Amino acid sequence: MKPLSIPRCAALTLTLCTAVGLAGCNSNPVRDVATSLGAGPRMAPTPDFVERSRPATLDYMPIGTSAPERATPARTAEEIKAAEAELDALRSRNEAAGAAAAELGNTPPPEPVRLPANSSANTSQQTRQKANSNRRP
Repeated sequence: MKPLSIPRCAALTLTLCTAVGLAGCNSNPVRDVATSLGAGPRMAPTPDFVERSRPATLDYMPIGTSAPERATPARTAEEIKAAEAELDALRSRNEAAGAAAAELGNTPPPEPVRLPANSSANTSQQTRQKANSNRRP
């Protein structure tokens, strides 16, 4: 049997490293190598408020278990009617404000500006503009 040559050995090592890198669930060998060399993305530390807001363990509810009871109780019928009455009053106030704004917006458009009957004023201005445009420095 012939010993492995250097190129075969390097190819085998590279293949083995690639297979090990791809075997992990959450690994990116290119990113890991680049990060270890200092060229990859720098991982920022997690802010304190994020660490405090996340649970220490992510336990999931097992199948067949009912959901836990709500922290706030359901509203009673009287509370629902009071909330509906409050929303109805708010809607009627908004409709009244909208009707008042629509009434203010119903003003007629202004009449167009009437030009004077004497058109010689306009002609003289046009003549002056033509005369001034022919000036040379």
